[in-house]
Amino acid sequence: MINEIYFAGGCFWGVEHFFKGVQGVTSVRCGYANGSLDNPSYEQVYTDKTGHAETVRVLYDSERINLQELTRLFFATIDPSLLNRQGHDVGTRYRTGVFYTTEEDRQVLEQEFSRQRELLAQDAPEAVFRTELLPLDKFFPAEEYHHDYLDKNPGGYCHLDFKVFVYLKLYQDLKALVEGESDQIARMAECAALITERMKFFWTGFYRVIDGELVLGPFQGPSACLRIGFGKGVCGTSWKQKKTIVVPDVEDFPGHIACSSLSRSEIVVPVFGADGSVCSAVLDIDSTEIGTFDRTDATFLRLIADLI
Repeated sequence: MINEIYFAGGCFWGVEHFFKGVQGVTSVRCGYANGSLDNPSYEQVYTDKTGHAETVRVLYDSERINLQELTRLFFATIDPSLLNRQGHDVGTRYRTGVFYTTEEDRQVLEQEFSRQRELLAQDAPEAVFRTELLPLDKFFPAEEYHHDYLDKNPGGYCHLDFKVFVYLKLYQDLKALVEGESDQIARMAECAALITERMKFFWTGFYRVIDGELVLGPFQGPSACLRIGFGKGVCGTSWKQKKTIVVPDVEDFPGHIACSSLSRSEIVVPVFGADGSVCSAVLDIDSTEIGTFDRTDATFLRLIADLI
């Protein structure tokens, strides 16, 4: 069944290009949503006086991808704490939002928005959640030159970081590889190998929760600590707090466990069981560069951890 949803995520060129790469999406179209004028021009919307948001209409096959997953992918491309701004683009037309057309979709989206608010509160307690959730009022397709803009202009402007597209392919390829595999160790091994192959990080691996400790699991990279205690180091802290931890400089993290002196920055993502409350493992990734990891890494790696 083909359904529709509308995503406003800043400049619609990058958002359109991203969703064109999502498996299960059948059609995308740039346009202007929820403003005061009918059939506005780009020049009119650009004034920020019409109330429109640059928006992408996404048609998708609900038998291949559901609205929850689509919305999680959308949040991986935006910073929901920014008001009327994404990347270098500023103005009300660049506000973020999800616009729905059915009551059923509203219920799904409200649950996902609640989850995203909780994640933002974990990642940045001082931040305010700014992304709109509204019924679609009107949507008008943008001028033809906006459609497929980044295909027509491969070197054209895109506010999205290039690694967003790398992570999307990584996520979808891993999803296809582990689908139907019941053994968690096998899924972890495949995940560590694929992340290393695509992202070239210094160390990627898993620690499993066994008898009150984190025990080394499948990994790619140099030898590492065999066991880590509850609340110890970055991995143990992520397990204890049940949240993703991004460490720009490991030297600034109290109690950091130095498995290798070459590790300079780190991200650790908890892996939860089916009920979403019990942490069964953590995904640990290290880089030899300071400040490697950001919100894009955290958001996509959470999606990847869900596959495990």
